[in-house]
Amino acid sequence: MKIHALSGKFSVGPQVQLSQIQALADAGFDTIICNRPDGESWGQPKGVDIETAALAAGIKYVSIPISPRDGVNPQKIEAAKQIQEQSKTKVYAFCKTGTRSANLWGLSQAGNLSADEIIAAGAQAGYNLQGLRPFLDK
Repeated sequence: MKIHALSGKFSVGPQVQLSQIQALADAGFDTIICNRPDGESWGQPKGVDIETAALAAGIKYVSIPISPRDGVNPQKIEAAKQIQEQSKTKVYAFCKTGTRSANLWGLSQAGNLSADEIIAAGAQAGYNLQGLRPFLDK
Protein backbone atom coordinates (compact mmCIF):
# COMPACT_ATOMS: atom_id res chain seq x y z
CA MET A 1 0.00 0.00 0.00
CA LYS A 2 1.29 3.44 -0.91
CA ILE A 3 0.75 6.05 1.79
CA HIS A 4 1.67 9.63 0.94
CA ALA A 5 1.94 11.94 3.95
CA LEU A 6 0.76 15.50 3.36
CA SER A 7 1.23 16.42 7.01
CA GLY A 8 2.07 14.65 10.23
CA LYS A 9 -1.60 13.85 10.68
CA PHE A 10 -3.01 13.47 7.15
CA SER A 11 -2.02 11.00 4.44
CA VAL A 12 -3.56 10.04 1.13
CA GLY A 13 -3.27 7.23 -1.32
CA PRO A 14 -4.98 5.01 -3.83
CA GLN A 15 -8.00 2.77 -3.28
CA VAL A 16 -7.65 0.90 -0.02
CA GLN A 17 -8.29 -2.83 -0.13
CA LEU A 18 -10.03 -4.74 2.66
CA SER A 19 -6.82 -6.67 3.34
CA GLN A 20 -4.99 -3.39 4.03
CA ILE A 21 -7.27 -1.99 6.74
CA GLN A 22 -5.49 -3.69 9.63
CA ALA A 23 -2.15 -2.36 8.37
CA LEU A 24 -3.57 1.16 8.56
CA ALA A 25 -4.66 0.54 12.15
CA ASP A 26 -1.23 -0.89 12.97
CA ALA A 27 0.37 2.24 11.43
CA GLY A 28 -1.60 4.43 13.84
CA PHE A 29 -4.43 5.66 11.64
CA ASP A 30 -7.69 6.16 13.53
CA THR A 31 -9.78 7.49 10.64
CA ILE A 32 -10.31 6.58 6.98
CA ILE A 33 -11.93 9.01 4.56
CA CYS A 34 -13.31 7.55 1.35
CA ASN A 35 -13.38 10.17 -1.42
CA ARG A 36 -14.47 7.66 -4.03
CA PRO A 37 -18.12 7.07 -4.95
CA ASP A 38 -19.28 3.47 -4.86
CA GLY A 39 -19.37 1.84 -8.28
CA GLU A 40 -16.87 4.18 -9.89
CA SER A 41 -14.83 1.25 -11.25
CA TRP A 42 -15.41 -2.44 -11.71
CA GLY A 43 -13.93 -4.48 -8.87
CA GLN A 44 -13.75 -1.57 -6.46
CA PRO A 45 -14.55 -2.58 -2.87
CA LYS A 46 -17.90 -1.29 -1.65
CA GLY A 47 -17.90 1.45 0.94
CA VAL A 48 -20.00 -0.60 3.34
CA ASP A 49 -17.42 -3.41 3.22
CA ILE A 50 -14.56 -1.00 3.87
CA GLU A 51 -16.51 0.55 6.72
CA THR A 52 -17.16 -2.87 8.28
CA ALA A 53 -13.47 -3.79 8.09
CA ALA A 54 -12.42 -0.38 9.42
CA LEU A 55 -14.77 -0.56 12.40
CA ALA A 56 -13.54 -4.08 13.17
CA ALA A 57 -9.97 -2.70 13.22
CA GLY A 58 -10.98 0.19 15.49
CA ILE A 59 -10.88 2.82 12.74
CA LYS A 60 -13.57 5.43 12.10
CA TYR A 61 -14.82 5.44 8.50
CA VAL A 62 -16.22 8.52 6.76
CA SER A 63 -17.43 8.84 3.18
CA ILE A 64 -17.01 12.16 1.38
CA PRO A 65 -17.42 11.10 -2.26
CA ILE A 66 -15.99 13.39 -4.92
CA SER A 67 -17.10 12.73 -8.48
CA PRO A 68 -16.96 14.76 -11.71
CA ARG A 69 -20.70 15.31 -11.36
CA ASP A 70 -20.73 16.85 -7.89
CA GLY A 71 -17.05 17.76 -7.31
CA VAL A 72 -15.89 19.55 -4.19
CA ASN A 73 -18.07 22.05 -2.35
CA PRO A 74 -17.78 24.05 0.89
CA GLN A 75 -19.63 21.34 2.85
CA LYS A 76 -17.13 18.67 1.81
CA ILE A 77 -14.21 20.93 2.66
CA GLU A 78 -15.71 21.67 6.08
CA ALA A 79 -16.36 17.97 6.69
CA ALA A 80 -12.70 17.20 5.90
CA LYS A 81 -11.59 19.93 8.33
CA GLN A 82 -13.77 18.59 11.11
CA ILE A 83 -12.61 15.01 10.61
CA GLN A 84 -8.99 16.13 10.88
CA GLU A 85 -9.76 18.04 14.07
CA GLN A 86 -11.58 15.05 15.58
CA SER A 87 -8.84 12.55 14.79
CA LYS A 88 -6.64 11.77 17.77
CA THR A 89 -3.85 10.28 15.67
CA LYS A 90 -3.80 10.15 11.85
CA VAL A 91 -6.22 10.25 8.93
CA TYR A 92 -5.87 8.23 5.70
CA ALA A 93 -7.95 9.52 2.78
CA PHE A 94 -8.24 7.64 -0.48
CA CYS A 95 -9.76 7.77 -3.93
CA LYS A 96 -8.64 5.96 -7.07
CA THR A 97 -5.10 7.46 -7.06
CA GLY A 98 -5.09 9.83 -4.08
CA THR A 99 -5.32 12.99 -6.18
CA ARG A 100 -8.88 13.95 -5.20
CA SER A 101 -8.01 13.29 -1.57
CA ALA A 102 -4.89 15.46 -1.81
CA ASN A 103 -6.90 18.27 -3.38
CA LEU A 104 -9.56 18.07 -0.66
CA TRP A 105 -6.84 18.20 2.00
CA GLY A 106 -5.28 21.23 0.31
CA LEU A 107 -8.58 23.08 0.24
CA SER A 108 -9.26 22.13 3.87
CA GLN A 109 -5.95 23.71 4.89
CA ALA A 110 -6.60 27.10 3.27
CA GLY A 111 -6.27 29.67 6.01
CA ASN A 112 -4.16 27.33 8.18
CA LEU A 113 -1.24 27.01 5.77
CA SER A 114 -0.06 29.29 2.99
CA ALA A 115 -0.70 28.35 -0.63
CA ASP A 116 3.04 27.71 -1.04
CA GLU A 117 3.10 25.35 1.96
CA ILE A 118 0.08 23.40 0.70
CA ILE A 119 1.46 23.10 -2.82
CA ALA A 120 4.90 22.09 -1.50
CA ALA A 121 3.38 19.40 0.74
CA GLY A 122 1.48 18.04 -2.25
CA ALA A 123 4.60 18.03 -4.43
CA GLN A 124 6.63 16.25 -1.75
CA ALA A 125 3.91 13.58 -1.59
CA GLY A 126 3.81 13.28 -5.40
CA TYR A 127 0.68 15.35 -6.12
CA ASN A 128 0.51 18.53 -8.17
CA LEU A 129 -1.74 20.94 -6.27
CA GLN A 130 -0.80 24.04 -8.32
CA GLY A 131 -4.34 24.20 -9.73
CA LEU A 132 -5.60 25.02 -6.24
CA ARG A 133 -3.57 28.24 -5.96
CA PRO A 134 -6.42 30.60 -6.98
CA PHE A 135 -8.61 29.08 -4.26
CA LEU A 136 -5.85 29.06 -1.64
CA ASP A 137 -4.84 32.67 -2.19
CA LYS A 138 -8.31 34.00 -1.31
